[in-house]
Amino acid sequence: MEHLKLFTSSELKSILNKRAKESKFGEHIKLLPDFNDIYEQLLKLDVTYVIFGIKEDVGVFANYGKTGTYNAWDAVIKILLNIQSNVHTHPEKVLILGHLEFETYQEKIKKLDQTKKKDIQKARKKVSRIDDSVSFLVSQIVSAGKIPIIIGGGHNNAYGNIKGTALALKKPINAVNFDAHHDFRAEEGRHSGNGFSYAFAEGFLKKYFVFGLHENYTSDTIFKTLNKLKAIQYNTFESMMVRQETSFNAEMEAALIHINDKHFGLEIDCDAIQDIPSSAITPSGFSVNKARAFVNHFGKQELVSYLHICEAAPNENTETQVGKLITYLLTDFIRAHESR
Repeated sequence: MEHLKLFTSSELKSILNKRAKESKFGEHIKLLPDFNDIYEQLLKLDVTYVIFGIKEDVGVFANYGKTGTYNAWDAVIKILLNIQSNVHTHPEKVLILGHLEFETYQEKIKKLDQTKKKDIQKARKKVSRIDDSVSFLVSQIVSAGKIPIIIGGGHNNAYGNIKGTALALKKPINAVNFDAHHDFRAEEGRHSGNGFSYAFAEGFLKKYFVFGLHENYTSDTIFKTLNKLKAIQYNTFESMMVRQETSFNAEMEAALIHINDKHFGLEIDCDAIQDIPSSAITPSGFSVNKARAFVNHFGKQELVSYLHICEAAPNENTETQVGKLITYLLTDFIRAHESR
C-alpha cells in the first residue's frame, strides 16, 4: 500500500521503556515483517485486534476546522506500548500494524487558504483519495476476521471505516457515534463533517445513532433531516446531562437497540469529551469516565466490527494527556470485547 508505513521492531525498541520486574504491553504485541499480502499474513496470525493510525488533518481543514489531528497517532503509540502487560490488557491479542501517512497532501494543505472556496475544493478532492486508502486497509483487516482499531485523523475517516467494513462483510453495516456533532452534512465534497451522510447515501451505512449531539451546534435543518429518517436516531447532551430528562445508561441501551441488529462500527469523537485538545475543543462535554463507560458498553457486543477514535489534536504540551486518554479508551474496548 502506497501510504501505509509499517510499524517496525526498531521503532518498538526505541519507544519501549523496559523496567525490572515489570512486563510492558509492547513486549508482547505482534508486528508484520513486510508489506507482502497483508490479508494473507493476518489470516495466519493468532490476533484479534489490528491497531493502526491515520496521520492526517486534511479532512478537518476541508471542513473549516482547526488542524492538529495529524499528531494523535504519535502521542498514543508512545503511551500504549509502555502500559503494563497483565491479565487485563491482553497485548498478545494485538497486532500493531503501523499508520497511514499522506505527507504530500499535508504539505499541500499548508499552502491552501480556508477562506478561498477553490482551496477548500482542492482539499476535499484529497480527502476522497484518503478515503480510498482507509477503506482498502479496513476491508483487508475485516476480511481476515480481525477487528480494526483506528486511531487519529479527522472524522472524515468514518466513511472509509464504514465502507471498508461493509465491503468486507458484503453487506451494509450500522454505526453508533459518540459525538457533539452529527457529521451528516451535505454531500458537497468530502470532509470531516459528512462521512456518515456519504456512507448512508452510497448504501454502506444502514442505521446510524448519534450519541450526545450539542443543541447549540446542530442546525434546525439538520434536526429536521434527522427526524425524517427512521434509520437515524439521536439524543442530545443537554437532554441527558443538563436537563436530565433521561439517563446516560438508558440512552446507551436505546442506541444499542437501534444498531445491534447487524454488524456495527463504534465511533468515538474526542470533541465530545470535555476539555480534551481536539479540532473543536469543548468546555462542556462528557467526562472521560463517561466516554470509557460508553466504549465498554458497546465493546462488549458480539457484532461490533471496529473502533475508531478520532479528532484529538495534541501539541507538545498535551500529547501525554491525549495519549493516555486514547490508550484508556482503546484498552477498555479490548477488555470489554475479551470479557464476552
